[in-house]
Amino acid sequence: MIKNRESFLKNIADQLNRPRIKTEITKPVWTKQPQWEVYHELSKNELIDVLEEQCKVIHTTFKRGTKQNLPGILHETIIEYGGGSIITANDKRNSAFGLSSFYDHLNSDHIEVCKWDEKKGNENVHFAEQANIGITFSDITLAESGTVTLLNNKNNSRTISLLPTHYIAIIPKETLVPRMSQATRIIHEKNKNGEVIPSCVSFITGPSNSADIELNLVVGVHGPVKATYIVVE
Repeated sequence: MIKNRESFLKNIADQLNRPRIKTEITKPVWTKQPQWEVYHELSKNELIDVLEEQCKVIHTTFKRGTKQNLPGILHETIIEYGGGSIITANDKRNSAFGLSSFYDHLNSDHIEVCKWDEKKGNENVHFAEQANIGITFSDITLAESGTVTLLNNKNNSRTISLLPTHYIAIIPKETLVPRMSQATRIIHEKNKNGEVIPSCVSFITGPSNSADIELNLVVGVHGPVKATYIVVE
């Protein structure tokens, strides 16, 4: 629910000394729109190849799998990252991809798994701060830049992908798009069709990077030190 929107916008209009605009703005149609041409002719399989190559540039481990062998690939990756505590989103796709029982098995195998629970409030954040691994699904995946898009909400906090030492993104094949142009169009269309879009949308491109000091690239300064993308057929 959006509260006080009208009074807020009216106050802005008053400060600008103009009437409150209530009609939709028609965007101009440009004769040249090269942003739609990059990789537009590629199939989903070809976009996966583009993503795999880009992962080499952004220091991200890339893996492929299917719904059937996803638990095995995920377990392998968790062991590579040293096990320990794991935080995941409370995502309905956990069940759809066969991960609910997998996480239950990990809990019985001395690997603590915490599923985000909005009722626990800051307890989730404290757990994420100490967690070794954060795991989420990608909602939209940009092949060109190697970027996963997370529509963060009460069941899928941005801290899951930000605070743990390692990050794993599960990428359903159908989420692949060429680049940012298509991602923003999808989000715009969702909003136009009445879907509730979260106030926070995260675009994550591999592990954290910084080259602020003398242009020397340092990985893992302000977020996960390592990241793995798992594309799932």
